[in-house]
Formats: sequence, structure tokens, C-alpha cells
Amino acid sequence: MHYVWQHRLWKAGAMTTVDGRPVRVVDPGLLNTDAGPDFFNAKVEVAGQMWVGNVEMHVRASDWKRHGHDRDKAYDSVILHVVEKDDAPVYRTNGELIAQMVLEVSPSFLESYRSLHEGRVELPCAQVIATLPRLVVTEWVERLAFERLHHKVERLRSLLELYSGSWEDVCYVTLSRNLGFGVNNDAFERLARSTPLRLLHKHSDSLLQVEALLYGQAGLLARDVAGMDDYYRRLHDEYAFLRNKFSLQPIEAEAWKMFRLRPQNFPYRRLAMLAQWVHGGFALMRRIVDAPDEKSLRALFAVELTGYWAGHYTFNRPAEHVGRVLGARSVDVVLINTVAPLLYGYGEATGDYALTDRAVTLLEALRPEQNSVVALFSRAGLPCDDALTSQALIELKREYCERRKCIYCKIGHHLLSAAARLGKT
Repeated sequence: MHYVWQHRLWKAGAMTTVDGRPVRVVDPGLLNTDAGPDFFNAKVEVAGQMWVGNVEMHVRASDWKRHGHDRDKAYDSVILHVVEKDDAPVYRTNGELIAQMVLEVSPSFLESYRSLHEGRVELPCAQVIATLPRLVVTEWVERLAFERLHHKVERLRSLLELYSGSWEDVCYVTLSRNLGFGVNNDAFERLARSTPLRLLHKHSDSLLQVEALLYGQAGLLARDVAGMDDYYRRLHDEYAFLRNKFSLQPIEAEAWKMFRLRPQNFPYRRLAMLAQWVHGGFALMRRIVDAPDEKSLRALFAVELTGYWAGHYTFNRPAEHVGRVLGARSVDVVLINTVAPLLYGYGEATGDYALTDRAVTLLEALRPEQNSVVALFSRAGLPCDDALTSQALIELKREYCERRKCIYCKIGHHLLSAAARLGKT
């Protein structure tokens, strides 16, 4: 009802109050998202007399009294009560009758709304996306991309507060989480939070100790050493000592999801890569900020493992032809989900807007993600040529389509407005 009123999508024809007086809406007013009447400063002409004030809406007119508005002076400024069902008159606190109107919409609008909001297909507007004006789509995609970026930055801000303004800690936790690549995000973040940088830095001069802390805290050294290789036994013994020394509590091994994962996607080698970044002191955030271009950023994540993990995907099982920990596509994902938000968030926090521009430029230069969301919209005629657009489509799917917030979506609004206009012809 708010949506219909705000966008003037009511049914065509003369509007009247419930007692038959003609109504003309000059200005629907401003939507109020806080306490008080639903719309402020509306202008409504009732039976030739202009009223300026607030508008309140209810599904049932009797909700006015049920909500206590008849005893609340804040609602004495209401000039029109708009309802779906007229089942009771409404009064101000002094007993004055308030003009009341039933809000009617066209059948074509209702049909379109129900197909969007209640439809069971994954993308109920798929048939109209390709017919939308290009400018409408372009503006909406750009806004969605920044919405998603700002949501990620909000998360960085909460981490920044948790870690007392340390951007390296924020980078460490954010990078760790994104090394899970969706499947193991939560497990990687739990590990990072339970193994803080301040602890790792105490032992950053020893790669073995850093690895022991990470694998041990990950719950991946819980097996007995019997039958295991020398490297595992060394990690196991080192972690036992450090766990006792610092009273550490590892996460459970069951937190890691490995079912149906390819060996290269197991967490072991990614933990080894994380250990490489910590070895000698974790300073990745500074290196990200200082990197002059995409090529330099990519080089930060082109880590070549040596020693044990150059020939293993997991403990005690040598493997041939073990490639890089992160391929080119995986590095793209890290740049999209870790580097771009960090650059943007750091730029906003420090007032260095050259960094926020670099973050956006990076997303525009990167290839789009390859996932079911991008494929869904591509089939519907919404092309995706870069990572900024693929991020926008993910935001659209998760925050609007899946939540059925079609009336807040530009695509849904275009469809509903067209249906309302059809009902007026």
C-alpha cells in the first residue's frame, strides 16, 4: 500500500472517501520510516477543500483504534486515512471524524505483483529484463554494485572496531575467510579469529611454528602420529607444546567441508599459503595499498609453495603435478572479494579517495565471476562483462530476488508501473 501510494499506482478513475466525497491527491507526501504517520506533508483535496498534513495507512480501518492512534496526539495531524478494508470510522483524540478512503489498484497491477511476489520460478521477471531501456538497467546495476561494495565495507568497519583500528588484522581475517571460497568461509574465519595475528607474530620467524599454530588451531592435527610422516609428527609435537603454553583451543576438524571437493580445493595448501604470508610478519594490507596496478596485486597472491606442500594436497599422501595454490580464476575471486573492499574501505576511512577509485577501477577491469547467478541473468538477457557487474547481479539476486523485494527493485518497479498504466488505459 505504501508503494502504490508513493508512486501513484492506484486504480484509474475518480477516487472518493468512504462517504462519497471526491478525492484528488496533489502530493502523496514523504514516506516516513520512523514512528508516526506513514506519509508526512501530503496535499490532498477532499470535496474541493485542500488539506495539508499527514496520511496514515492500514489494511483494516479498525487497526487505527487497535494501534492506539485514537489516543495518540501525534496522529491528530492525519488528514486522510487510507485503507484496504473499510470496517470502522476513525477519529482524532478530540473526537473529530477523519476522512477515510479505500485504496484500489487495477487487476493488471495485482496480477503482476502476485506473479513477482508469490511466483515460484527463480526469476519471475526474466521475460521482461531484455525489453527494459538500457539506461534503466545500467543505472540499476551500478547502484547495486555499490550497494554490495558498501555492505562489505560495513563488515570491515565492524572488524576494524573489534581489532582496535588494525587494518592488518582486518586484512588477515578477511583474506582468511575468502580463502574458503564459499564452501569453507566460516571455518577459515573461525580459525583466523581463534589464531590472532598477535600470537602468530610472536613466532613469525619460524615457518614451522606458524604452520603448527594454523594447522593445530584448525583441528587438523588431532590424529595420532602413528603411521604419519615426519612433517606431520613435527607439526603435531610443535602444536602440542604451543597449545599447552598459550592455553589454546582449536576449532573442531568437522568444521571443514571436504566432501566432493577436488584435492586442490582442500584447505591444507591454502593454510600453507596463509602461513607464508605470516612468516616474517604479516604486512599484506600495506602491500595491497602500495601496489600500483592489477599486475602487482596479482603477484601478491601468486604464492609458490616449496618443500612438503609442493608435493602434497593433504597430509601423508604425496601427489604428482601439484600446481599453484591459486589459479588465475581463484586470484580473480580474491581480488574481487578481498582486495577491492579493503582498498575501498581503507580509502574511505583515511579520506584517500584515489584508493576508492582504484577499487572500482579494479572491479571494472576484472573478468566477471562464473556462477549460477551470472548465468541466470545472462539467460534472461542481462549481460555481464566485468566483475563490477557480476557483483551487482549477486546483490540483486540475494538482497532483492530471494527476499522477494520486487517493489524495491528497478526492474520490478518498471514492470509494476507498466501494469498500473495498462490498468489506466
